[in-house]
Amino acid sequence: MAEGLRERKKRQVRQHISDLATGLFLERGFVTVTVAEIAELADVSVNTVYNYFPAKEDLFLDRMTGVTQRVARFVRGRDKGESAAEAVLRELRSLAVSVSPELGLMDGFADFMRVIEEAPTLQARLARLQGEVLDAVVTTLREETGAPADDPLPDLVGGQLAWIEGALVGHISQGMLAGREAVEVSRDALVLLDEIEELLGEKVLNYARRAAE
Repeated sequence: MAEGLRERKKRQVRQHISDLATGLFLERGFVTVTVAEIAELADVSVNTVYNYFPAKEDLFLDRMTGVTQRVARFVRGRDKGESAAEAVLRELRSLAVSVSPELGLMDGFADFMRVIEEAPTLQARLARLQGEVLDAVVTTLREETGAPADDPLPDLVGGQLAWIEGALVGHISQGMLAGREAVEVSRDALVLLDEIEELLGEKVLNYARRAAE
């Protein structure tokens, strides 16, 4: 269904507020910028800002929402004959090879991470988002395998899959914070993924394998 005029205007206002807020946070840090300043710059009321973003942290991490479903999406989209872990590794390798901004392989990502490092509330929000990644992949594994509620394997394997993504993104973040080039960091990321695969046991590597036919 095509986006209506009202929905498009709301999306544009939301994006406008988010872009201005992000610019201020990158320039001055998260803690020192107030929601009132953001509202004034965006020429909207403070209430309008909160209508679009329930908390100040949402203004900076609004683009992270889709990330919480990424590993679960990789699992659901696995190929015939492919296991959940193999699908996650394949998709992450593809993103690393393409030097994808989805993994933080882009100019400006170091500045983004520095803002987070200086703001405890943003760090706490990131931890919550990482928890949502785990919840999403465990739920997906239970749905895909039909595992009963008392089966611990979806939790155990889901923890491993969420860890793979977290370890990779953390490694990339450190490389970008060190001022290295994205292409160079992406090559290291591929080596790390190979090492991660070697650490995984057969039970994890074979779990939730989709039927070949």
